[in-house]
Amino acid sequence: MNDLKSSYNTAQAVIDNLNRVIIGKKKQVFLAVAALLADGHILLEDMPGSGKTMLAKSIAKSIDGAFRRIQFTPDLLPADLTGINYFNAKTSEFEFMPGPVFTNILLADEINRATPKTQAGLLECMEERQVTVDGSTFALQSPFLVIATQNPIEAQGVFPLPEAQLDRFLIRLSLGYADFESAVSILKTHDSDSPLDFLQPVASVDEINAAQTFTASLPVHEDILCYIARLMQATRELNGVLFGVSQRAGLALLRFSKACAVLQGRDYVIPDDIKSGAVFVFAHRLVLNSSERIHPHAAEKKIEELLESIPVPTEFRVYPKGTP
Repeated sequence: MNDLKSSYNTAQAVIDNLNRVIIGKKKQVFLAVAALLADGHILLEDMPGSGKTMLAKSIAKSIDGAFRRIQFTPDLLPADLTGINYFNAKTSEFEFMPGPVFTNILLADEINRATPKTQAGLLECMEERQVTVDGSTFALQSPFLVIATQNPIEAQGVFPLPEAQLDRFLIRLSLGYADFESAVSILKTHDSDSPLDFLQPVASVDEINAAQTFTASLPVHEDILCYIARLMQATRELNGVLFGVSQRAGLALLRFSKACAVLQGRDYVIPDDIKSGAVFVFAHRLVLNSSERIHPHAAEKKIEELLESIPVPTEFRVYPKGTP
């Protein structure tokens, strides 16, 4: 059934399931599931061993979806991702052998270790949800979620993602270190057995597709749309920013805000949904000048300052009539 209650229950079941494995990271789990509902991709930028692979596998197991992992290396080719046409000697015909992108959850591990040519092989997959090989086009499965990881401290042997590639990721997340209590809990629960071994599906692929369809259909007040447009325009006027966010970024924030609303049991978007997602949607899309890039989290801080300076729509014009 495609409605608010069923979509909320489906998403909440996935969140609860993930929190059994990803300990002490409720906010990041919420944002990851919001990206799934918004039908967007996730860039995880974090230290090795922080749980990036665990998060990707947990999402795949929670929705009973297919999972594939690609370890990106400098010698990886685009065909290694998308698949190839090979000659079958028995039939004397060419046949298509699908690559690992034909899945529901794709973990692109250390994506910045592959060459730009290989990175570009994901562009069509991520944006158009299809693969074109030798003139033939093949549709990908639905849902299709790319979770790409990269190590922020590596500087040698890596190829930074170009702006066009970054723009395809709905959000950028960092799991970060666990706090003391969470660290103790992880040591207890992850010592002998992996919690992934006991994780069971709580939602079907069809239920996720239905929740995505409902989320996309939410109506949004024009004042909210104007608020997003003002934020977009303001990013292009920031000091130290060479290029602000694109129109695609504004659409991404709109989709992500709808998902945040559904995850909180609402079928309408409020300004807080925009404010809670703007940093994660906009920051990685800003192109900073050289003097700003050396400062850690400079882009995030600029977006946070914007949110403080841009007035939000007035409450009585945003909430639907009769809403308490």
